[in-house]
Amino acid sequence: MTLRNRFTIISSLSFGIVSIITSAVIFFAYYDSTKIFYFEKLRNTALISAIYYLEKDELPKDRHAQIKQEYKHLIQNNQVAVYNQNNEVTFGQNLNDKNIRLSHLQAARNNRGTQFMSDNQFYYGIFYPDNQGDFVVFVKSPNDSFQSQIWRLSIIMLSVLMIGLLAIYFLSRYLSKVVYKPISNVVERINKVDYNNISTAITSTNTNDEIEDLIKSYNKLLGRISENVLLQQNFINYVSHEFKTPLAAISGNLEVFAQKDRTPEEYKKVAKESLDNVFEIENILNNLLLMSGMTKLESSHKTVRVDELIWKMYEKLDSKAKDNNSAIKIQLQVTKPSLLEFPGNETLLYLALYNIVENAIKYSHGHPVEIILSENENQLNIEVKDQGKGIPADDLVKITDTFYRGKNVDGIKGSGIGLSLSKSIFDHHNISMKIDSQVDVGTNVLLVFPPNLEN
Repeated sequence: MTLRNRFTIISSLSFGIVSIITSAVIFFAYYDSTKIFYFEKLRNTALISAIYYLEKDELPKDRHAQIKQEYKHLIQNNQVAVYNQNNEVTFGQNLNDKNIRLSHLQAARNNRGTQFMSDNQFYYGIFYPDNQGDFVVFVKSPNDSFQSQIWRLSIIMLSVLMIGLLAIYFLSRYLSKVVYKPISNVVERINKVDYNNISTAITSTNTNDEIEDLIKSYNKLLGRISENVLLQQNFINYVSHEFKTPLAAISGNLEVFAQKDRTPEEYKKVAKESLDNVFEIENILNNLLLMSGMTKLESSHKTVRVDELIWKMYEKLDSKAKDNNSAIKIQLQVTKPSLLEFPGNETLLYLALYNIVENAIKYSHGHPVEIILSENENQLNIEVKDQGKGIPADDLVKITDTFYRGKNVDGIKGSGIGLSLSKSIFDHHNISMKIDSQVDVGTNVLLVFPPNLEN
């Protein structure tokens, strides 16, 4: 069932239920009030009849004649019965009425009045004490007029109810079309999206309602899906391109090596080269896995001593720097120890800093690499400086893109993931990274940590 049909049915049923309840309340209220009106009218008739029959001896003849003339249309002998103390009809012609029982006469005496309906007749009796004795005056009136009014009211209310139900049904159909038209438009736009380019956003309606929220949520979802698809495509492209080199080197070495017997030294050389290539593939895969799962590492954040990370990294890279005829110089210019304490993921921060310093060592060409820890406006700054070949300006704007490598790397091994991974890690920790570089002068990487709110 469509939302439009569901809205129509629910609104029609709701209107129908409310209308039926309202009609029932109105009907019974009118029924009771009309009965009260008829009984009140009969009460007045009974009182006038009592005066006419029982006060005749006390009223002047002209006054009695005047009452008879004015109320003769009400005082009808066949509709009136005046009962004495012996429950006998002494006045009026309504004799032996089987609907007036002794219980009714007794109720009128006890309660000073009584009323009831029987055989399509209204009955009303009053107790009337007089100098001639105590009497009960009963009058009756057919309820044809009452039944006619109730019947007309029923027909009118049923007609209004049926017309109202039809009106609300067609009105609901029209309103549902108007209300759900924006949703239909959104569905139509979604169906027209080119799935070869799912990042295409749906045009906003600028209505500031739930439909607008739906479009924004859909566009966000499309953006995330597009990013994931792009990452997968880049991964596939990178694997198909970059993995060819180490795999080709492994297979080529093994094919050439298998053509004839080799010396132990040659076996060791080929095994070492193959292992290096395998380790390179493994390193690339590990970095990619880290990048894909970075958003799930929020729960692993804890307070990290940044200076300890730097010294830990120094112990790891010092030998590599010496192998490259370089050196690592560390300068600690922080006067507030609390700035060196930072909430984050220790493993990721170590990896990001390691990549930055390792790159500096790779391209330093024998010059020392400087790591400077300083403070500025209650923020920790880390600078990594090298005096290597630098990065060309056209490469600098793309240097943090995944899998991108500069044009002047001179065959130095790399995956194009290191800086991209570091940038992602720093962004994840709200650490800004700025890279300045000049060709044949060197590169300066500046890391600015978020302000320390405890100081």
